[in-house]
Amino acid sequence: MLGLGVGIEIYIKEIPVCYAKSQQVLDEIWQKMNPKVVIHLGIAPGTNGITLEQTGKNHCYKDRDVCGLYPANHCCIEGGPERLDSIVDMRFLSKRLKTMGFDVIYSRDAGRYLCDFVYYYSLYHGRGKVALIHVPATGSLSGPDRLVPQLQTIIQVLLQQLDTPAYACVEYVRCTEVEHTE
Repeated sequence: MLGLGVGIEIYIKEIPVCYAKSQQVLDEIWQKMNPKVVIHLGIAPGTNGITLEQTGKNHCYKDRDVCGLYPANHCCIEGGPERLDSIVDMRFLSKRLKTMGFDVIYSRDAGRYLCDFVYYYSLYHGRGKVALIHVPATGSLSGPDRLVPQLQTIIQVLLQQLDTPAYACVEYVRCTEVEHTE
């Protein structure tokens, strides 16, 4: 695809705003495609900028999807860790993009709706090789003439980060939150 680099293949899949159907699409991606990385784009109403999400959460999915349903036990993966982080260092990525003049936001809370659910599900099945980028629903940045070039650069910088020696042998380790007592 032009603009992202030579030899980069991109597959675009629309993910339904439905918990069960989103899992089917994600299963197909992770079982059949073996991607180097999956980059999810989500719409974040009420925001003015691009948000780079670090963490997906497993519980508290109480809002109904477009099918009128929510996951069993309000949970994404039964028995899964409470949270999972991407192997992509979104904080570093946001700092790097800010030095390039981008107005991006680093976040560890993807919202406990479909975007967060999809992110956690992908993080779990993709062993952390996932990024979630939230884009605004309205405003000057939401138009394709401004948004597309910014996303193109963000994805290029993200891919460069993954190509550094530090990421060459990153082994994803699922961890659970541990309550510390003193």
